[in-house]
Amino acid sequence: MSMAEDKGRTDKAAASRKNDPESTRRDILAVATEEFATHGLSGARVDAIAERTRTTKRMIYYYFGSKEGLYIAVLEKVYGDIRAVESDLRLEDLDPEQAIRRLVEFTFDYEEAHPDFIRLVSIENIHHAKYIAQSSAIRNLNVPVIDTIAEILARGHRQGVFRVDVDPVDLHMLISSFCFFRVSNQHSFGTIFRQDLGAPEIRGKHRAMIGDAVVRYLKGD
Repeated sequence: MSMAEDKGRTDKAAASRKNDPESTRRDILAVATEEFATHGLSGARVDAIAERTRTTKRMIYYYFGSKEGLYIAVLEKVYGDIRAVESDLRLEDLDPEQAIRRLVEFTFDYEEAHPDFIRLVSIENIHHAKYIAQSSAIRNLNVPVIDTIAEILARGHRQGVFRVDVDPVDLHMLISSFCFFRVSNQHSFGTIFRQDLGAPEIRGKHRAMIGDAVVRYLKGD
């Protein structure tokens, strides 16, 4: 692309930004989510994101500062998305066992429906959480789910249905690990053991199994 063409494109993008900057930012984040999930931080190309969003690298850097800044913004978005839906579950209105089962089922369904979230978390672990460490927003986003679990555990203990010696972070890890593994390892696991983890009967069995396992653990059975 010539400098004149790039300038023309930049001017048009700037006009669009003035008209609806939030929409432009959302579009960039949506495309960047796919790009980073598919290619990782190293392989993702800002040029490709600009092309797909009909913007420019200059505009992307205007919003996010750098490629790394865009990647952090994507991480903040995907963590924010799951926590936002989670907060609408109204678990406080359910009895403790129902609340835990609902949380398990939600985690199972959400992570299966959002494989890009799983890929991005896996990619960030390759980087030893270097970029998550730079975001106080992500740490703050994950506080409410732990508080929610702690409240459910406390109610369950007061009612005499849950054991007392359960750390809410440990329980969050227990639930997340099974749901995460089914998505992150579905191809290797499915190939090795000749199982289609997406088959309705296997999916239903696993969804019920993790719920039963967590509840039995909490009850001390």
